[in-house]
Amino acid sequence: MKLVRYGRPGKEKPGLIDDEGRLRSLAGIVDDIGPELLSDKALRKLAKVDVKTLPLVRGEPRFGVPLKGVGKFIGIGLNYADHARETGMPIPNEPIVFMKAISSLSGADDPVMLPPGSKKGDWEVELGVVIGTRAQYVSEADALDYVAGFCVVNDVSERSYQFESSQWDKGKGCDSFGPVGPWLVTRDEVIDVQRLDLYLELNGKRMQTGSTETMIFTVAQLVSYLSRFMTLEPGDIIATGTPPGVGIGRTPPRFLKAGDTLRLGIAGLGEQQQQVLAYPKTAT
Repeated sequence: MKLVRYGRPGKEKPGLIDDEGRLRSLAGIVDDIGPELLSDKALRKLAKVDVKTLPLVRGEPRFGVPLKGVGKFIGIGLNYADHARETGMPIPNEPIVFMKAISSLSGADDPVMLPPGSKKGDWEVELGVVIGTRAQYVSEADALDYVAGFCVVNDVSERSYQFESSQWDKGKGCDSFGPVGPWLVTRDEVIDVQRLDLYLELNGKRMQTGSTETMIFTVAQLVSYLSRFMTLEPGDIIATGTPPGVGIGRTPPRFLKAGDTLRLGIAGLGEQQQQVLAYPKTAT
C-alpha cells in the first residue's frame, strides 16, 4: 500500500494511492496514518479493504507528511562511500548518527525555507525507513521485520551551521529541512530495499544519481545498530544517507538560493518537488 495524508497543514486526512495512481480517501476506515497503524497486524487488516469501494479524492490536494506522530527523526551520515569522498571525510567504520528536529518535518512538495543568514544550504535525497514495531536490541537477521515501510526524504542541510562544531544537528534541524513523502510505501511492496535507484535535480539539472545497493551500511544493519543505543518506536523515521552529488561536493560548490527548484525521488517510492524560498522576515 501507498499510504498518504493529504490536505492543508494541520488538517490532513488519511488516504491511499490505488493501483492506477489515484488518491482515495480512508476517512471512516482509519482515523489517521499514525504509529498505531504500522504493526504488521494492523497493516494486514487494512490491506483487506476493497480499494475500489473507497471514494476518489478530486483535484490535486497537498500531500503532508505521510505519517502522524513521528517520535524520532534519525539521520545517518556518510553512508555512501562516494559521498564521503566528495566531502573530504573518511569512510566511516560504523554508522554516523545524528538527529533531525521533529519540527523540520514537512510535506513532499512544501517549500524549503532557507534560514536567515543561510550561506550554504544543501540537498540530500535519501531513503527513509519507517519503524512499525518497537525494536530494542534486535539482530540484523530480524531487523527488517520491525520496519513498516519506506519513503523519500530530502535531508536538507545548512552546511555553515553543520560544520561549525562536531555536532551536526543544528545544521540539519531547521524548519522545513525534512520533507518526507509523498507517501509511505509498506514493506511488502518493496522487493529489495537494497536495489532502489535515487535521483535529485536542481533547476532541471541532474545532481544526484545513485542506488541503495551502494550503501555502506544496509537498512537491516542500521536498524539493528540503532536499536542497541535507543529503543526504536513505531513511527520513528531513519534517513539512511545520501549518494554523491551534493552541493558542497561540487567544484565549485553550489549551494541553494531563493528561487531554486528541487525535484527528487526513489524508484517505486514517489517523487518530491520543492521551491526554495528565503525565510520570511518577521516584524520587530
